Amino acid sequence: MTGASGSDRGASLLVEISAALGAGGGSPLEKVLARARDAVVAGELEALAVEEGLLQAYLFVGFPGVLEAFSAWRGAVPDEGLPAELEDDAGNREVRHEERGRRVCRAVYGAAYDRLRANVRRLHPALDRWMIREGYGKVLGRPGLDLAERELCIVALLAAAGRGPQLHSHLRGALRNGAGAARTRAALEAGLARLLDPARRDELESLWDRVLRSARQDGDV
Repeated sequence: MTGASGSDRGASLLVEISAALGAGGGSPLEKVLARARDAVVAGELEALAVEEGLLQAYLFVGFPGVLEAFSAWRGAVPDEGLPAELEDDAGNREVRHEERGRRVCRAVYGAAYDRLRANVRRLHPALDRWMIREGYGKVLGRPGLDLAERELCIVALLAAAGRGPQLHSHLRGALRNGAGAARTRAALEAGLARLLDPARRDELESLWDRVLRSARQDGDV
């Protein structure tokens, strides 16, 4: 896969950046971002792709982690010539984000979409609205990265953080949206290499085996 990532090396770096974010950032993240800068200079990666990967991470690691990540990135790549903000952030677009959020979320969850919405709504109705409008509509539905690339980054981040239930969903989401078994497995491995609790590696490995079997039964790979 190349896409907005520009090359196979670029795609791999996007995944590594997300894995480092999931593991808490810091020096490991700074080192990966420095390599990403070199790839941008070499034309193997678009700066926009890196920044979209960083932006979407706030859904999983919060604003503090992403602010620190952008501080490190700006230290490596100044904002001179930064493109204008993507049109989707202009003005009040709640209805549009709602519609796009439903579409993107359904693309990730497939037949489990209605069950997901019901389960999250039972936790709190506001969480359901925010998940669709904010998470899938405003953030994950943005241009700049295609959905398969976004899902691979999310897989790496969640694996590093050891978030099993969410990892299960996004492994399926990656496969469902054309990432392929090899690239999805590679994203998982990138995350597991930085897993905060290494004792959970076997648990998450077995999760992959179950997901892959299910995806094959459903024709997603």
